[in-house]
Amino acid sequence: MRRPATPDSSRDMLAPVLRDLRAVVFDTDGVITDSAKVHAAAWKEAFDGFLRAHPPQDPDRRRPFDERDDYLRHVDGKSRLDGAEAFLTARGIEASAKTVRAVAADKERLFTERLREHGVEAFPGTVRLAKALRAAGVPRAAASASRHAGELLSRAAVLDLFDVLVDGDEAARLSLAGKPAPDLFLEAVRRLGVPADRAAVVEDALAGVEAGRRGGFGLVVGVDRSAGADTRARLLRHGADIVVDDLGELCTGGAPW
Repeated sequence: MRRPATPDSSRDMLAPVLRDLRAVVFDTDGVITDSAKVHAAAWKEAFDGFLRAHPPQDPDRRRPFDERDDYLRHVDGKSRLDGAEAFLTARGIEASAKTVRAVAADKERLFTERLREHGVEAFPGTVRLAKALRAAGVPRAAASASRHAGELLSRAAVLDLFDVLVDGDEAARLSLAGKPAPDLFLEAVRRLGVPADRAAVVEDALAGVEAGRRGGFGLVVGVDRSAGADTRARLLRHGADIVVDDLGELCTGGAPW
């Protein structure tokens, strides 16, 4: 782990809710990078193709994958296999291991194609917060179930803002349980050398904020980047202590947290 440099400014640049914390763990997709929409589009093409080829008996369950509601409810924050299984099961489809692997592999192919074609950018508010934390001497980790996390952060030119990265490859190597289990986030703070109750988790997924709550983190921040009227309430119900529209709100001059 890279040790933080000596702080060149006080923690006054951070919102009060962050000032007593010793570390912050960020999810990647939808929190650091604007990549959740790329994942959602790839899932939609994979699932819609499967539903056309294997329509459920119930006509109501044949409707196309919804990139907001179905994504948030079934796949956001989860590993590809867990997400594929959750959506197929919700549509009344027998989610055999073979079927789940096939749909997940199709999604992986589609996501990789889109990523290489369009690239990805980091959210300016997240970059601002990460830099403020670094200046204040607060260690930062990025944690994601995605095997692409490191590539995404590198493409967005923000990998060097984080002291630790725990990605899908590391999760598989260590046999970490997927969200809403807190294993991924607990491994991140373990590597930072900070107890969970002195750290914050920042997440945009329902499974992610639930994982932060289960892990006993001192603060769970939900990020609501959707246009849905109920997303904020759902994040709070699943375990977020506060919900922001943009992480720049957690810097001085943002919302009065």
